[in-house]
Amino acid sequence: MQGSNQATRQASAAAAGPRKSGRRIRMVPKLAYRNLFHDKLSLVVTLIGIVFSVVLLAFQSGIYLGIERTIAAIIDRTDGELWILPIGTKSVDDPSLLPGREQYGAMSVPGVKHTEVLVMGFSRWRKQNGGATTVLLVGSDLTNPAGFQPWNVIDGSVGQLAAPKFVAVDKTYFRDLDVKGMGEPAEINGHSVVVGAVTKGIRSFTTMPYVFTTLGRAQSMLNSQREQASYVLVKLEDGADVDAVRQALREKLPDAEVLKREEFRARSINYWLFHTAAGSGLIAGTALALIVGIVIVAQTLYASTKDHLNEFATLRALGASSGYIVRVILLQALISAFVGYAFGMALTMSIFKLAEGTTLNVVMTPGLAVLLLVVTVAMCTVAAVSAIFKVIRIDPASVFSR
Repeated sequence: MQGSNQATRQASAAAAGPRKSGRRIRMVPKLAYRNLFHDKLSLVVTLIGIVFSVVLLAFQSGIYLGIERTIAAIIDRTDGELWILPIGTKSVDDPSLLPGREQYGAMSVPGVKHTEVLVMGFSRWRKQNGGATTVLLVGSDLTNPAGFQPWNVIDGSVGQLAAPKFVAVDKTYFRDLDVKGMGEPAEINGHSVVVGAVTKGIRSFTTMPYVFTTLGRAQSMLNSQREQASYVLVKLEDGADVDAVRQALREKLPDAEVLKREEFRARSINYWLFHTAAGSGLIAGTALALIVGIVIVAQTLYASTKDHLNEFATLRALGASSGYIVRVILLQALISAFVGYAFGMALTMSIFKLAEGTTLNVVMTPGLAVLLLVVTVAMCTVAAVSAIFKVIRIDPASVFSR
């Protein structure tokens, strides 16, 4: 207790002297630092709690951002302001087929510049060495450079997919598809295919691999008519009123839904996050991280404050105000927050680095990093409240009864 008693004597002198205002302010960091680092085991426990909370919060938030981007990946890669889709479609990963000829109906509506067709459907991928898995087949007009195409191509090219039987798969799912790279054979719904392009980082939220190919080949594999599509993307002319065109499309196509791209994006994300178990798991994990962090930090700060009650009582007896002591405790919490945050973010970035190349998509952004710092500081500040309540109730006279 020597270091702590020395800090107490210095703070007491600062509280009693004529230059007490400036010295008291300068003594707050010194007293907070010595109180915090005097019991190193207690400090380690506090930091472990904060680090655990930061990592868990970062991981849960990173998963949320990754899920959001994964769910909306197909939508974000398109250019149309409006989407025509089958009635009742819950998400872009929940495809079915439109009745047919919606593309031609849309082109007859004033304000429509051009349309694009996407065909998507669940398909059976038979592996070359036996066994099968389900994939999400995506067909589009790959001859249109301004249209939808697979992205992040690291081997082969989009142009090569025009060759007979060629499809594009993602490197992340090589093991699931039982392929090793370019030229590997397989079978989709009874149709022979060959890997003609390889992408990197195109993940599916449902964990089913995306397989990209030409529009006609996808329609053939899904046994759809050439006039049928899963989605029709509508690009408007410059200056066209989006709401007016949408209303006209709804009247023209009563057997289909017409949504703005942002609306369909939000519907897809909300469906998976708030109408399935995935959202509940994320919310529960985030709440657990906050609760664990607040409880551990509050318990440690309270124990540390209790161990120093005599010193705080001495300060009160010598004239130190409650506000002075509160500032000491809050500064202890802030020091713990910044140190714990630094270690937590270092560990988080290491975990995120290990997750690269897996089917788990976790994302860290500068905005999220700042938000996590704010949450960590707030968590430690709230945790300090229990210690503050204990200190401000100290009877200064208790120092004379020891």
